[in-house]
Amino acid sequence: MKHGSEPSIGPQIGVSVALLVIDLMVIAWLVFIRYGMTGWADSYDSNNPPSAPKEALRGMWLLVGGAVVTGGGLLALQWRIPGTVQLVVLGVGAGLLASLATRK
Repeated sequence: MKHGSEPSIGPQIGVSVALLVIDLMVIAWLVFIRYGMTGWADSYDSNNPPSAPKEALRGMWLLVGGAVVTGGGLLALQWRIPGTVQLVVLGVGAGLLASLATRK
């Protein structure tokens, strides 16, 4: 590895903050709009099985895929701070949706 081939800390922190905001917006959309609204609609349709757990699982897999692709890609490019932020934030979001999928 050449000396100086890794990006400096400033741009890494800037990218991390921007990705953190985007990640939190995506997680909020998946939890409140997709899972929450589907759960609300399920409460008015008691004849059919609830579909909110399926939406939570779908969102979980979306976040897991996003964590692997973006976090892994950034780590492969030696952007260690944003890559770690992506893996942690999207992983925690996926865990949240997985726990929502198992609720009754």
